[in-house]
Amino acid sequence: MNTPPDSSMRAVLQDRYGTSEVLRIGRAPRPAVGDHDVLVEVRAAGLDRGTEHLLTGKPYAARLAFGLRRPRNPVPGRDVAGTVVEVGAAVTRFAVGDEVYGVAPGSFAEYAVASESRLARKPANLSFTEAAVVPVSAATALRALVDVGRVRAGQSVLVVGASGGVGTYAVQLAKAFGAEVTGVCSTAKADLVTSLGADHVLDYSRDDFADGSRRYDLVLDIAGNPSLTRLRRALTPRGTAVFVGGEDAGAVLGMGRQMRGVLLSAVLRQRLALLVTAERGSDYERLTELIEAGRVVPSIDRTYPLEDAPLALRHLEEGRVRGKVAITVDR
Repeated sequence: MNTPPDSSMRAVLQDRYGTSEVLRIGRAPRPAVGDHDVLVEVRAAGLDRGTEHLLTGKPYAARLAFGLRRPRNPVPGRDVAGTVVEVGAAVTRFAVGDEVYGVAPGSFAEYAVASESRLARKPANLSFTEAAVVPVSAATALRALVDVGRVRAGQSVLVVGASGGVGTYAVQLAKAFGAEVTGVCSTAKADLVTSLGADHVLDYSRDDFADGSRRYDLVLDIAGNPSLTRLRRALTPRGTAVFVGGEDAGAVLGMGRQMRGVLLSAVLRQRLALLVTAERGSDYERLTELIEAGRVVPSIDRTYPLEDAPLALRHLEEGRVRGKVAITVDR
């Protein structure tokens, strides 16, 4: 096995919940590999809103899984792209030397362990940096559109939060599936959403997607927290709204509005559906096909070295990210 002799590694460390200020650079033990695991030499990691939520420990319900008083895994990060350096005894899909991407908890480090089922081979036409910003956000967009939203060619799709990590992929994927796409974003990011292929762009500072002038077959509610009334007003009589996310949605559960929508949907012709988190290598394989065909392209706002990961998180906290942020690991 091609593993490094040193049992420790450089990593971003977090010993308590908080903002980007709680992060520091230090050394951590290199993670052990289980039978179904793969050890990845990290070349780059992606930054997503989920990582920020794990950093802050909010909504508080998430702490039941990740640690009540402090994170069980002191190394943040989820998205990963790199090279396989060790495989578990039961691993059959990967071998040492394979270039992979996917989800590996603790990816803000020189090495990270991922379950075999959460990885796929890296798209041949992407660099490690480009590949690292795909898995979480692009797979979320894919499942929201296809698995939950049941998008079809010819439908009208509204993406609320079109300039963010999930939104930039949602716009491209919806276009790839033959939909007419309208993106909602800020004035400063309208050019980005247009460049991704959106047919129409609404500036949320002056345009109201729920003013009744147009109705959509499918709405992806990614950013903000529009009321259920506004979401329904934007839908066709039998349209579907998919709750993908929502900032400032409550510190305890963070899902009150979404759950009310799901319950209300039981008595409506319209469908209000909740996207459940999943991390599957099969999704990344589907994305690889679209990426290698040139139908989906990662949109990277900025790239930071591992030592500047706290700055990357701060950039995300401030809401200034256009697309995705990548963290590179140099050796």
